[in-house]
Amino acid sequence: MVYGGTAGGTMAAVAAGREGLSVALVEPSRHVGGMLSGGLSNSDVDGQKQLIGGLAGEFFQRAGKHYDKPVAWAFEPHVAEQTLLGMLQAARVNIFFEAGLATAAKNGAELRFIRTQDGREFAAPVFIDSSYEGDLMKAAGVSYLGGRESQERYHESLAGRQELLPGRHQFRFSVSADTVPSGTNGERLLPYIVPERKVARTGESDGRFQSYCYRLCLTDVPENRLPIKKPAGYNETRYALARRYLASAKGALTLDDFLGIVALPNGKFDVNSTGPVSTDLLGANWEYPEASWAKRRHIAEEHLSWAQGLLYFLQNDATVPATIRVQVSRYGLPKDEFVDTGHWPNQLYVREGRRMLGEYVLTQHDLQEYREKYDSIGMAGYNIDIREVEWVAHNVYVYPDVMDQVFTEGYLSMPVRPWQIPYRALLPREQECSNLLVTATISASTIAYGSFRMEANYMIAGESAGVAAALAVKNKRPVHQVDLALLQKTLRAKGQILSVKDVPQLNRSSQ
Repeated sequence: MVYGGTAGGTMAAVAAGREGLSVALVEPSRHVGGMLSGGLSNSDVDGQKQLIGGLAGEFFQRAGKHYDKPVAWAFEPHVAEQTLLGMLQAARVNIFFEAGLATAAKNGAELRFIRTQDGREFAAPVFIDSSYEGDLMKAAGVSYLGGRESQERYHESLAGRQELLPGRHQFRFSVSADTVPSGTNGERLLPYIVPERKVARTGESDGRFQSYCYRLCLTDVPENRLPIKKPAGYNETRYALARRYLASAKGALTLDDFLGIVALPNGKFDVNSTGPVSTDLLGANWEYPEASWAKRRHIAEEHLSWAQGLLYFLQNDATVPATIRVQVSRYGLPKDEFVDTGHWPNQLYVREGRRMLGEYVLTQHDLQEYREKYDSIGMAGYNIDIREVEWVAHNVYVYPDVMDQVFTEGYLSMPVRPWQIPYRALLPREQECSNLLVTATISASTIAYGSFRMEANYMIAGESAGVAAALAVKNKRPVHQVDLALLQKTLRAKGQILSVKDVPQLNRSSQ
């Protein structure tokens, strides 16, 4: 049984189904694909295209076939979901939608069955948690962490609270954080901003993690474009940071400072966060991993309304330069995307939450020094990519005044060379759960997870877990005792890339 119909969960289910297993894919929403079909259409494959084989590679090839191309790394959301549904159907996977997890039952270290919120029960010899939240992992009693660790925990130079450094994700012009009367955070600060005295010291752990957003899909094709209407409950004061940033810049900002727009096929665009005030809503997600279903829906709605309001603000507010307003006004919502959610994306971009403490914890060292693993089940190579964590009000001395100036904190982007994903990082500690594999909230530090957390890597881990589950079931062995040589041989036969030797064209300097 696979819990979580994300792209990784889809690949896990397809892989197990192709191995002859009867597979149930249990998904809380009405859709499969997670972010891959939920707005992240310009897939994050920079630096690792040559590492993507197996089912993940097949997906990109199938998407390419839709556009009469050998491969498509960028695609429309509905094309991604149709492609994944086709793969699931061909593998005869049974899909159960609107089935959020309620409880799980164990016998010792063995997970026996789960019960969903509507009372359905699913029993299986092996379970796979492919949810972004790691809910099944938690319900099974598996150890995990949330939030960034200190530098001392794993001796990682990049860990912990970051310095307030310049860069494209930092304010380029001074912005005041002050407001009167006191803001919602109990300070005389704008909403969402953290006062300096509540910020951890550099390198320390603080339990906080990178921001979430909605990856938007827009179009400029008139016959397929719906206008972006004023959102219900729109409050222009919510965008005071953007207004102050524009005023301080005195015309020096462009649309690129607020929205990262990348072209997709058929006149559509993938919109990602960029700059210090964008679609990311810093700090509004920290309660999400441990929140109830109702609270999670509230947090998701807060993020969606932020993105909706930001677009409306940029299109209509008189304080926005006319050049930006004109540029944003060319875009609208595509009529043929997300038709059951008002043409807005159906998936919150959960970039990070819980992270398992499993048989092996990946750290910065595994991405930079010890990149080879005897139990490799795939390879990754994306940057250590961590988005902004918080807006911070920090004292800045402008004689004779002292100003609470806003800074972003937490952004980190560090190149890595290709590194191997160990099977052990997918395994809980055996004494905690002996028949569970985890493909999204794997065993990794915040820093290592920053490189792993890409949809292609989730798919690679998903296929590997699906094949491992099939071997465990067929040979009646715990997932921790799967024949590793047979697992690797099977994955290679299916086109999975386990080492640089599997990619002749890969630059050998990466070894």
